[in-house]
Amino acid sequence: MNNLRPAVPVLRAGIMLLLTLLCSLYAFRAAAYDEMGATADDADIVVGCLFPMSGRAGVLGRDSVVGIKLGLEYLAREPGNWPKLRVILGDTKSKRATAVGVAERFINDYSAGFLCGVVNSSVAVEVSELSRERGVIMIGTDHASSRLTGELLHKGYFRVTNDSWQSMAAGALYVKERFADTLARRPLSLAYLGPDYEYGYQVWSDFRSALDRFGVPYEVVRVLWPNLNEPDYSRYISELISAKPDLVVNSLWGGDIVAFVNQAIETPLFKTTTFANFEKGADYEIFSQLGAKMPQGLLLSSRHHVNWPDTELNRWFVNQFHNETGYFPSSGAEGAFAGILAIAQAGRAVGPPYNDREALIAALEGMKIKLPEDPDGFTSTIDPVTHQIQQVMAVGETVENRAYPPARVMLGNWRVYYPRDLER
Repeated sequence: MNNLRPAVPVLRAGIMLLLTLLCSLYAFRAAAYDEMGATADDADIVVGCLFPMSGRAGVLGRDSVVGIKLGLEYLAREPGNWPKLRVILGDTKSKRATAVGVAERFINDYSAGFLCGVVNSSVAVEVSELSRERGVIMIGTDHASSRLTGELLHKGYFRVTNDSWQSMAAGALYVKERFADTLARRPLSLAYLGPDYEYGYQVWSDFRSALDRFGVPYEVVRVLWPNLNEPDYSRYISELISAKPDLVVNSLWGGDIVAFVNQAIETPLFKTTTFANFEKGADYEIFSQLGAKMPQGLLLSSRHHVNWPDTELNRWFVNQFHNETGYFPSSGAEGAFAGILAIAQAGRAVGPPYNDREALIAALEGMKIKLPEDPDGFTSTIDPVTHQIQQVMAVGETVENRAYPPARVMLGNWRVYYPRDLER
């Protein structure tokens, strides 16, 4: 036995060395990110993209990655002296601290000149502030709080999807037209249900401001604030039914609205009131997950629609996405596609060495960018003052449509609103 004792310290040292190596390997893997586009040696511009890749919001992140891939493919087929983009992908996990940490590493370890993406508006506020502090341009692709292009705007922040004001202004105009007979007699009774964080608060504020802006009389009979990722909406659904509003406006998104609808269809809610979601209620992922359960007659919109507009570019985008994945895109995919195109256009306008921040900002201000969601005869434009893209908003009603399986319901009976209709 005495012959074994000297081996014990050696064994312990070996174990400690192994643990150290494993920890180092883990740290390396944790700090490494997926990449797309140009290599480190060839890249003209480095873009750090932040999306949730898991949980209820994960589908938006995963679809956004495909949207980036399609953006790079689109640039490769389009003539022009495009800069070579190196895209680094990071998982925010829908958490502010995680997203800020990932963004810091993009800047410090990869020398990212652009940050892009972000789904959650509270996360976007933090990442936008970091981009301001570090002098990096941020391209917002799938968050919507109008504060980011209002009181929180800084010169390096731009958004390439519609914000909550634009969505709710279109919604207010739709309500004014849809409920014209009721409004001729009395104010509209209104209930609101939105997630208890930045985005939900801003949607509610913007919707009321838009109703006032367009002269729609209303009275609020209930306001409800479930948590993000709420598992049980039964209490909220009961309160909405008991309030008996003419209209329920809802700003849940992703898996949350799927969960809400699945629970609400077991109640009288959709039979006793009109239900609307003018922000992300018409994302294809919602139609896909609910299938035949999706009620007809809901008033919805989103930031991109699979079946509108019927243009060559939108058909190409939707079909290419389907060829790549086997399913149809959520709105996050088109937002990420738009972000890649905006960065590439700005880089092309500035030219080598592509690192003049002031020139890149000037190129983004007022930029015209043709996107899949643009109807014929219209091109999206980034407002030079607010840095908010100006786009056409389409609001529709859920109707039976089996052209995009596994969805059994899509939007139809469209009403379309142009930027000039939505001014504050």
